[in-house]
Amino acid sequence: MNINVSENAVHWFKHEMDATSGDYVRFFARYGGSSPLHDGFSLGITKENPDEIAIETVIDGIHYYVEERDLWFFDKHNLHVDTDPTNKELAFHYNQLVE
Repeated sequence: MNINVSENAVHWFKHEMDATSGDYVRFFARYGGSSPLHDGFSLGITKENPDEIAIETVIDGIHYYVEERDLWFFDKHNLHVDTDPTNKELAFHYNQLVE
Protein backbone atom coordinates (compact mmCIF):
# COMPACT_ATOMS: atom_id res chain seq x y z
CA MET A 1 0.00 0.00 0.00
CA ASN A 2 1.11 3.54 -0.79
CA ILE A 3 -0.13 6.93 0.33
CA ASN A 4 -0.01 9.59 -2.39
CA VAL A 5 -0.74 13.18 -1.42
CA SER A 6 -1.15 15.75 -4.21
CA GLU A 7 0.40 19.20 -4.06
CA ASN A 8 -3.09 20.68 -3.64
CA ALA A 9 -3.80 18.35 -0.73
CA VAL A 10 -0.48 19.24 0.94
CA HIS A 11 -1.49 22.89 0.65
CA TRP A 12 -4.90 22.01 2.20
CA PHE A 13 -3.26 20.26 5.17
CA LYS A 14 -0.92 23.19 5.75
CA HIS A 15 -3.71 25.77 5.70
CA GLU A 16 -6.72 23.90 7.11
CA MET A 17 -4.95 21.75 9.72
CA ASP A 18 -1.94 24.02 10.33
CA ALA A 19 0.34 21.09 9.48
CA THR A 20 4.03 21.98 9.54
CA SER A 21 7.29 20.08 9.23
CA GLY A 22 7.52 17.48 11.99
CA ASP A 23 3.74 16.97 12.27
CA TYR A 24 2.02 13.62 11.79
CA VAL A 25 -1.29 13.33 9.92
CA ARG A 26 -3.07 10.03 10.47
CA PHE A 27 -5.60 8.42 8.14
CA PHE A 28 -7.85 5.98 9.99
CA ALA A 29 -11.00 3.89 9.71
CA ARG A 30 -13.94 5.77 11.20
CA TYR A 31 -17.26 4.16 12.08
CA GLY A 32 -20.09 5.86 10.22
CA GLY A 33 -20.56 7.21 6.76
CA SER A 34 -19.57 5.28 3.69
CA SER A 35 -16.63 4.76 1.41
CA PRO A 36 -16.07 2.95 -1.88
CA LEU A 37 -14.36 0.20 0.13
CA HIS A 38 -16.70 -0.30 3.12
CA ASP A 39 -20.30 0.64 3.76
CA GLY A 40 -20.72 1.95 7.30
CA PHE A 41 -17.11 3.17 7.56
CA SER A 42 -15.38 6.26 6.22
CA LEU A 43 -11.86 7.63 6.25
CA GLY A 44 -10.96 9.95 9.11
CA ILE A 45 -7.98 12.26 9.45
CA THR A 46 -6.36 13.69 12.53
CA LYS A 47 -3.08 15.31 13.48
CA GLU A 48 -1.51 13.22 16.24
CA ASN A 49 1.64 11.38 17.23
CA PRO A 50 1.74 7.80 15.96
CA ASP A 51 1.54 4.59 17.95
CA GLU A 52 2.47 2.04 15.30
CA ILE A 53 3.10 3.32 11.76
CA ALA A 54 2.46 0.72 9.06
CA ILE A 55 2.62 2.95 5.97
CA GLU A 56 4.07 6.45 5.75
CA THR A 57 4.77 9.17 3.19
CA VAL A 58 6.71 12.30 4.13
CA ILE A 59 6.24 15.52 2.13
CA ASP A 60 7.77 18.83 3.22
CA GLY A 61 8.58 17.20 6.57
CA ILE A 62 4.92 16.32 7.23
CA HIS A 63 4.33 12.62 7.92
CA TYR A 64 1.14 11.18 6.39
CA TYR A 65 0.55 7.72 7.79
CA VAL A 66 -1.72 4.75 8.50
CA GLU A 67 -1.34 2.64 11.62
CA GLU A 68 -1.22 -1.13 11.57
CA ARG A 69 -4.68 -1.43 13.16
CA ASP A 70 -6.27 0.50 10.26
CA LEU A 71 -4.76 -1.38 7.31
CA TRP A 72 -7.88 -3.57 7.00
CA PHE A 73 -9.86 -0.51 5.87
CA PHE A 74 -7.77 -0.10 2.71
CA ASP A 75 -8.38 -3.72 1.64
CA LYS A 76 -5.25 -3.94 -0.54
CA HIS A 77 -5.74 -0.50 -2.11
CA ASN A 78 -3.46 2.53 -2.41
CA LEU A 79 -4.71 5.82 -1.02
CA HIS A 80 -4.62 8.95 -3.19
CA VAL A 81 -5.41 12.22 -1.42
CA ASP A 82 -6.29 15.23 -3.53
CA THR A 83 -8.71 18.16 -3.39
CA ASP A 84 -12.03 18.42 -5.17
CA PRO A 85 -11.75 21.22 -7.75
CA THR A 86 -15.34 22.32 -7.08
CA ASN A 87 -15.37 22.75 -3.30
CA LYS A 88 -11.60 22.70 -2.57
CA GLU A 89 -12.12 20.05 0.14
CA LEU A 90 -10.16 16.81 0.44
CA ALA A 91 -11.06 13.97 -1.89
CA PHE A 92 -9.94 10.38 -1.32
CA HIS A 93 -9.40 7.90 -4.13
CA TYR A 94 -8.45 4.25 -3.89
CA ASN A 95 -6.90 2.00 -6.49
CA GLN A 96 -6.36 -1.71 -6.05
CA LEU A 97 -2.82 -2.98 -5.63
CA VAL A 98 -1.53 -5.10 -8.48
CA GLU A 99 -0.14 -8.38 -7.21
